[in-house]
Amino acid sequence: MGSRGVVVLCRDQTVAPRRFGMAGSGSIVTRTGRRFFDDEWRDIVLRRLSKAATTAGLWDELATDVLVLDAEILPWSLKAEELIRSQYASVGVAAARAADARIEIAEAARARGVEVAALGERWAALRRDAVAFVTAYRRYAPRFETVDDVRIAPFQILAGSSSTYVDRDHAWHMGLAERLAEAGPAIVVPTRHRVVDVTDPDSQASAEAWWEELTESGGEGIVVKPMNPVVRGRRGLIQPGIKVRGREYLRIIYGPTYTEPENLQRLRQRGLGRKRSLAAREFALGVEALERWTRGEPLHRVHECVFAVLALESEPVDPRL
Repeated sequence: MGSRGVVVLCRDQTVAPRRFGMAGSGSIVTRTGRRFFDDEWRDIVLRRLSKAATTAGLWDELATDVLVLDAEILPWSLKAEELIRSQYASVGVAAARAADARIEIAEAARARGVEVAALGERWAALRRDAVAFVTAYRRYAPRFETVDDVRIAPFQILAGSSSTYVDRDHAWHMGLAERLAEAGPAIVVPTRHRVVDVTDPDSQASAEAWWEELTESGGEGIVVKPMNPVVRGRRGLIQPGIKVRGREYLRIIYGPTYTEPENLQRLRQRGLGRKRSLAAREFALGVEALERWTRGEPLHRVHECVFAVLALESEPVDPRL
């Protein structure tokens, strides 16, 4: 698992300052526009990516001096180490210690002849949940030591010098991502994917089995997308992507005991309409920002869309989503 980021990759160091006002050979930012690395690490990663793009022949094939990649930046602990230490670790320790204390009380009561079997089983289950929570977040937080541990997993080529690629289907995007991984295996890792025919029960069953195998072996989950990035249905824009996370990764999000029946019932009552509406509007604004950027419009025109996305991010939504 990684942190989602946007990579602006330039063919040479003269392109970025001249056209886009960026230092060096591009930029790597979080999904909210913050710098991902310091200058030294950024430049090393960008040089390696640019070399991979050259080896894969993408610059000439796409007739571009710039590539904008939507990607996962690995490992997750690059940006989440403080979150892991200050939040997840403390929750895991507190949950385990609380469960241990309860189990000790149950054992002491049992030694005095008090019938506490049901209560003891309940507290033992809480202890198992706490252990599962710690195991879950540790699985997604490998240690990193140097810039050589950084990997980029691209899953969409957003734009080039003069046009966006939102009209290309996801098979095209993943094909280019695989070529980048083959050309630069020390910096790029392929994003696992498969095409599913939603009208074919066998194809659906195969995808479900793949998801179960992936998540049970430690994977975060998958993102389900229509083949084309922009698709309209009877009710307007179809959701461009839906995350389908695994059971144990959701434990990190919802807490150690989220699988208890009463907690699952509470989570099923979430309201998804506002979140879906926000996602669709943010997607449309993102595409518009890219269109303006590739047309060479003034930066304030691009920033109009960017700040509109940030404003939507500030709207209150159900915190359980």
